[in-house]
Amino acid sequence: MGILAAGAYAYSQRQASPEVAQAAVAGASLTRAPLAITPDAHLRQELNTAQGQVDILKARLDRAEQVINFSARYGIGADVASMVYDASLGEGIDPELAFRLVKLESDFNTRAVSSAGAVGLTQLMPATARFFQKDVRRDQLFDPMLNLRIGFRYLRTLVDEYGDVNLALLVYNRGEVAVRTATAQGINPTNGYDRILMRGYKGKGVVN
Repeated sequence: MGILAAGAYAYSQRQASPEVAQAAVAGASLTRAPLAITPDAHLRQELNTAQGQVDILKARLDRAEQVINFSARYGIGADVASMVYDASLGEGIDPELAFRLVKLESDFNTRAVSSAGAVGLTQLMPATARFFQKDVRRDQLFDPMLNLRIGFRYLRTLVDEYGDVNLALLVYNRGEVAVRTATAQGINPTNGYDRILMRGYKGKGVVN
C-alpha cells in the first residue's frame, strides 16, 4: 500500500461514525462470547456426570445394606434375600411386607408345596399364576425369581383392587370367594393371617 493510500485509510478509520465503531465492538464481543462460557459449561457437565455416578453408588450401597439386614434377620442366604428384595420393588411391594409374606407362606423354602397344591416361595396356585403369565407350568413356579415376581404382582393387584392391605392379604391367603362370602354374610373374613403379617408393621404395603 502506498504512503498516500495508507494515510487515507488511517484517516477514514479516525473519521468513522460512533455507530460504526459501536457495531464493530459489538461484533467482536459476539465473536468472543462462546469462548467465555465454554469452560463453565464443560465443568457443569462434568459435575452433573459425577453427581449421577454418586447417586448410583448410593443406591447400590443402600440396596446392599438392605439385603444384608434382611438376610441376617431371617437367617437366609444373601442370594435369596436379594431375589425377594429386587422382586418386591420390581412389582411395587414394600420389601418389609414381602419378606414377612414369604416367611409365613413358605419359610423361604423354594420347594414348598401346600396340601392345597400351592407351590414355591409365595405359595402360588398354578391357576392363579397363569392369570398373570399365560401357559406357565407348575414346575416352572419352583423357580424362585419367577415365583416371587408373579406372587408379588398378584398381591399388588389385590391391594390396588381392594384398596386395603389387610383385605388384600386375606384374599391372597383364603381366596376371593371365601372372603367375599364372609363379607356378604356380615362375618369378619379374617383368619388371623393378616394380623400375623401386619403385627408391628408401619408401612403402606406398597411402593410407587
